[in-house]
Amino acid sequence: MNSSALKQLWVLMATVFVDMMGFLIVAPTLPFYTTHLGARPLVVTLIISSFFLAQLLSAPFWGRFSDRYGRRPALLVGLGSSAVAYVLFGLANSIWLYFLFRLVQGAGGGTTGVVQAYVSDSVPPEKRAEALGWISAATSAGVMIGPVIGSLAAYLGPKGPGFVAAGLCALNVLFAWRWLPESNRQEGAGAAKKRPQQLRQAVLKVLSDPGSPVSSLILIYAIGMLAFMGMNGVLVLYLGKVYSFTEHTIGYLYAYIGAIGVIMRAVLLGPTVRRFGEVGVTRIGSLSLVLGLALTPLPAMLPFSRPVQLTLLALVVLLVPVGTALLFPATTALVSRRSEKSEMGQTMGVQQSFGSVSRLVGPVCAGRIYEIDIRYPFWAAAAVMLATTFLTSRLTEGEGEARVAVEASAADRA
Repeated sequence: MNSSALKQLWVLMATVFVDMMGFLIVAPTLPFYTTHLGARPLVVTLIISSFFLAQLLSAPFWGRFSDRYGRRPALLVGLGSSAVAYVLFGLANSIWLYFLFRLVQGAGGGTTGVVQAYVSDSVPPEKRAEALGWISAATSAGVMIGPVIGSLAAYLGPKGPGFVAAGLCALNVLFAWRWLPESNRQEGAGAAKKRPQQLRQAVLKVLSDPGSPVSSLILIYAIGMLAFMGMNGVLVLYLGKVYSFTEHTIGYLYAYIGAIGVIMRAVLLGPTVRRFGEVGVTRIGSLSLVLGLALTPLPAMLPFSRPVQLTLLALVVLLVPVGTALLFPATTALVSRRSEKSEMGQTMGVQQSFGSVSRLVGPVCAGRIYEIDIRYPFWAAAAVMLATTFLTSRLTEGEGEARVAVEASAADRA
């Protein structure tokens, strides 16, 4: 990776770090504030999912927008809309205002595919999984720090987390405006000559040919996201009910999970990809996520003291960030390798659309199942995650991908 690409990557990492930090300042406190207003678990998860409805509708647009006008303008507009959303969160005093906050936030959150396309523009193919891992590490650092700031800001009242997040996001817009360069200059002219396939055709292709290289990867990503978000949608409610977490303490558990994610993505993902290849990492990540989801309710079911149960919970829960740190970056890297370069932004947007459907459906289903039994959502998510076993077993390393993995593994042994 040359120095120019490395500089771009570091600036992008700083941008997504602050963006995710703002996101996680408010996210863990949202279920508590909506519950205080009388929302039942299903309504809480509907509010959570409304973000992903807006993201679902906006992600393909952002992908095509970035292919035509550049990654930088798309990212700046998305960051700006997040700042507006956090102000709404700070002002919210009713359920419908929390819905509005999530919709505005989701409309700007459709740029995830743009970030991935930015990496694909800037980084050589053989380094993309590692680079995406670094981007994920930056977001995990935001996951680690943001919730703690949110829990501290909660002492200022319900307005605190939203206004703190809005201030950070506004500073992030200024930082990105000054330091984040455009990554798509060389491809812009050529890409404009070749009209990308229509979005509808791209989506239908994934559904009609699920066995194709790109389609199967997108489906693995979507199923994994469905299972993960099902758990994530009710996790705060579960922890509050079983372990008495509050908006003032929940941030510290999220910080622990974020720390595991940082270590996985920044330190262990690269060597793991070099050792097992991107396909192998996808399989390992899938298995880890299955185990983490299935075992999460177990500690509270054992006849141990509360400190012992919390210790066991901490051990079990770490399997989830380990799984996501391996599964999602490796899958996205494989999608970027096997996509047409002139349609990279749109393909990433389609992947995020499928991911957004999963993010939309997962919490709502989990919220309904949670009202039956608080343990069932975790077991249901693990069962859904098992569906990826068939798809990952059919994956094969491409010729170039296998060669890079073998050469890197040999260099490590030497």
